[in-house]
Amino acid sequence: MSTDATPLNRTTSVDLRAVVTGASSGIGAATVRLLREHGWSVVAVARRAERLAALADETGCEVVVADLTDDAAVDALREHIAATGPIHAIVSNAGGAFGADPVATADARDWMRMFDVNVLAAQRVISALLPALRAGALDRGVGDILAVTSTAGQIAYEGGGGYNASKFALRGMMGALRLELAGEPVRVMQVAPGMVKTDEFSLNRFGGDTEKVDALYAGVEHPLVADDIAAIIVAALESPPHVNLDEITVRPVAQAAQHKIVREPLAVREG
Repeated sequence: MSTDATPLNRTTSVDLRAVVTGASSGIGAATVRLLREHGWSVVAVARRAERLAALADETGCEVVVADLTDDAAVDALREHIAATGPIHAIVSNAGGAFGADPVATADARDWMRMFDVNVLAAQRVISALLPALRAGALDRGVGDILAVTSTAGQIAYEGGGGYNASKFALRGMMGALRLELAGEPVRVMQVAPGMVKTDEFSLNRFGGDTEKVDALYAGVEHPLVADDIAAIIVAALESPPHVNLDEITVRPVAQAAQHKIVREPLAVREG
């Protein structure tokens, strides 16, 4: 497909600036690193000050320590961004899974925590930063809101009720947002990873039980890693300005579907 549009990449004349949430580890930290390599200015947002400080030393990113489930912290983030200039992308990555109990026996407090961090935090940040993003769209020609969702928001599975529900909700929210912003030069995108092996996500889900984490990935050849998802996020942000990648689903080859995981070396069949 041919196009006259110019890709939005590090050669653009605009000094591109992004806000990345959940930036202290995993996909968020990997995204900050890659955006910085591509010449973006990045505001890395997370709760853990020490990890953000290390990331700033490594990449030169700006950091804001904030708990995005706290309205006052999000207000402070909004004020900081408003005072320091427009932004051109919001990468809403903060989230987590807590518990893997069946619906009938799940602790509602785990579900409330997941909805707060996976859905409400994203809504708070988007609402707070949309004016700065609109300002950035005036000089770049387009602004981006990209949420890291999950294949858990596409297909339910046993033991995933609370996480499924929160990620389905986030996916629905982003779909509604795209419709609400129609007519503006703002792209609303989702990256929905399947099986990604990071340092903390599964440990948090299983309450630090390393045996359960090891069992989850046992025999899986090359699960995705944070750098894989970061590469897709950055490619989406740097796609031509008229291209909106509504939803990108990404799984390792060994995961054919949510319920179909190959736990042995991949090999070409004979015949």
